[in-house]
Amino acid sequence: MRMFLSVPQSPPPIQGASTMTPTAISAVGLTKSFGDHTVLDGIDLRVPAGSVFALLGPNGSGKTTTVKILSTLSQQDAGDVEIAGLDPRTDRAEICAQIGLTGQFAAVDTLLTGRENLTMVARLRHLSKTATRERVDRLLDDFDLTEAADRRVADYSGGMTRRLDLAMTLVGEPSIIFLDEPTTGLDPRSRRAVWDTVRGLVAGGTTIFLTTQYLEEADHLADRIAVLDRGRIVAEGTAAELKRLVPGGYIRIDFTDADDLERARAQFPSAIDTPGENTLAVPGGAGIGAVRDVLATLDQARIDAAGISVHTPDLDDVFLTITGRTAATATATATATAN
Repeated sequence: MRMFLSVPQSPPPIQGASTMTPTAISAVGLTKSFGDHTVLDGIDLRVPAGSVFALLGPNGSGKTTTVKILSTLSQQDAGDVEIAGLDPRTDRAEICAQIGLTGQFAAVDTLLTGRENLTMVARLRHLSKTATRERVDRLLDDFDLTEAADRRVADYSGGMTRRLDLAMTLVGEPSIIFLDEPTTGLDPRSRRAVWDTVRGLVAGGTTIFLTTQYLEEADHLADRIAVLDRGRIVAEGTAAELKRLVPGGYIRIDFTDADDLERARAQFPSAIDTPGENTLAVPGGAGIGAVRDVLATLDQARIDAAGISVHTPDLDDVFLTITGRTAATATATATATAN
């Protein structure tokens, strides 16, 4: 895939921000409730222009609500937002002309061809016929869709459909793009193709606001990451900075017998387990000494373990340390609550 597009103009800086590091997106005290349920509880965000900012959290943590507010699709109950130096409450039309949004599910017409989908968006953007033809051809080429351009989207693979969806977002050449879980449901190969697309966009000067529940995705793409849990930002920084919040790795103990798991849980009160798995994660270090201590404890208690593995800190460990839950556990809890 060849990358990528004309370089969009950088959005103007937020008032008071340094001209050396203009701010594309700013939110202060952002709050949103639905009935008695508080979805966002006073979050603060600042996204430098030309960067990838990842909002990381499980299902139900408030990621999509945040994107809807920042992209003018919803209004906050309290707090201030600026997008490219503009207020969504008073400058919605101007903001919409500068942003693009791709949701969790591809917003394409499967009865149309790829070319027809792009042409439709170009006409909605009031592009001339010549500009439409040139931009559509360029986007099809940039996203490696030229050969499939005149096929119905219903016959596209999941990865091709997602690439088309992203291409449609770029018809208006936005300077800021919101990607709300863009790789949900994609196979690993298609997911990495989307990652390549995001990197190409940022290389061209675009600002990306990415929400994801995939820790690896945030680690690979983001310049800065904010961890959102139960409506609050519980940590923010680069991937390296967040990993330094974890004092060490952890030791994972696998069991085949549920009774052994229960007995081990009593021996390691600080350990965290994952629902549906006969495992314990013992935090506090992953060095040789820590492994020896775990083995000695199991041996003294006459507990059989199926396996022991050492894990150095990653973003999943960061989430576990900050929230007391793994991302998988948090997602499962949120899903169960929603149902």
